[in-house]
Amino acid sequence: MAARRSLWLIAATVAIVAAPLVVPGLGGEFKGSDDLGTDAIIEARPGYQPWFQPLWKPPSDEVESLLFSLQAALGAGFLGYLIGRRQSSRRGDVAGR
Repeated sequence: MAARRSLWLIAATVAIVAAPLVVPGLGGEFKGSDDLGTDAIIEARPGYQPWFQPLWKPPSDEVESLLFSLQAALGAGFLGYLIGRRQSSRRGDVAGR
């Protein structure tokens, strides 16, 4: 039973990773919600001016991606720590105290 479940999970993972490479229209440039929102605003109101500008713009897209990934990793680590601490304190482990 466990082997069958693992096989299905591996197959689903491969399908999710391969889908953008195989299915037409899914490949190409990936845009985030910020880019899509900006494009929608420009399309709806071509003369729109933002209320404010960013305080600092990263020097390249790679630096921006690095900072975003770092933020996501720190957040995931923090949540993982909290969840692990809560679970260990429920079991009465010494490490959770």
